[in-house]
Amino acid sequence: MSRVLALTLGEPAGIGPDIALAAWVRRAELGLPPFYILADPQFLMRRAERLGLAVPIAIVAPEEAEAAFAKALPVVALGVAVTAEPGHPDASSAPAAIAAIDRAVADVIGGAASAVVTNPVAKSVLYKAGFVDPGHTEYLARLSFAHTGNPAWPVMMLWSPEVAVVPVTIHVPFKEVPERLTRDLIFETGRVVARDLRERFGLARPRLAVAGLNPHAGEDGTIGKEDSLIVRPAIERLIADGIDARGPLPADTMFHDAARRTYDAALCMYHDQALIPIKTLAFDHGVNVTLGLPFVRTSPDHGTAFDIAGTGKANPASLVAALKLAARLAAADENNRRAPAAALS
Repeated sequence: MSRVLALTLGEPAGIGPDIALAAWVRRAELGLPPFYILADPQFLMRRAERLGLAVPIAIVAPEEAEAAFAKALPVVALGVAVTAEPGHPDASSAPAAIAAIDRAVADVIGGAASAVVTNPVAKSVLYKAGFVDPGHTEYLARLSFAHTGNPAWPVMMLWSPEVAVVPVTIHVPFKEVPERLTRDLIFETGRVVARDLRERFGLARPRLAVAGLNPHAGEDGTIGKEDSLIVRPAIERLIADGIDARGPLPADTMFHDAARRTYDAALCMYHDQALIPIKTLAFDHGVNVTLGLPFVRTSPDHGTAFDIAGTGKANPASLVAALKLAARLAAADENNRRAPAAALS
């Protein structure tokens, strides 16, 4: 199996190209795994020149990328010309971003790459171009089904050495969270998290801490009934399924140092309940990981940062962490695939 990672361009007017170029420049110092970027080579040359980075470009096929990586940034050309300037998305932005995601998934499922690493996209730009999915997570699940015919239950986890968090509901308006939150949703999310923490992260018995929806986890039903009627039964079902889960816990006491040492991942009921703690603790190096897919996908845990694109101010730390984690998880996947064959030999 290939050891090279497929990195998408992301929104070309954002900082994705900047951090990809900066990461390659520091590849040896940072001990980066080999990767290629799916992009317009001429666009990347222009951005590197703008940033004052000496980055030789090698236009390659995926299977040639690993050999080229030491001396040049391997680029798999998509045939989509990019004209967007830093901070200014244009009509080329969405087609380039989507084409890169499509090809990265195809390459990984086809065995040409070991994992997908995605640079940030601008959802508003994609929506204007007719993109129908809420974000990367849902689109990747749809691509996975198109390639394999097997439905996936994608789960977004934000991971860092300090804390790992999972929002059970993701990009929905806060007022819709209570109606979207169901026992099945919490259970299936927890089941996927426990399985991937075991199989990909190597935790023999993952510990899940589940946050309540309401203040004080509902205070025995006096501050909302959802925690006793929805969250608690879902946790009981996880426990019955053999998963180490506890809660519902008051979210305001789950993220101090001593509390974090008691679990491996926190399941949170809505977006900001999960993302505020990890972005407070690990703003520069958190990684977005999509669990529940038949391939590894990671991403920097930040947005397109249009205001600093093309200035050289973008910090590549989160992309570096995403590349390293993708390589680690892909290696675990490969070991898991080899284990049954070894047992039969």
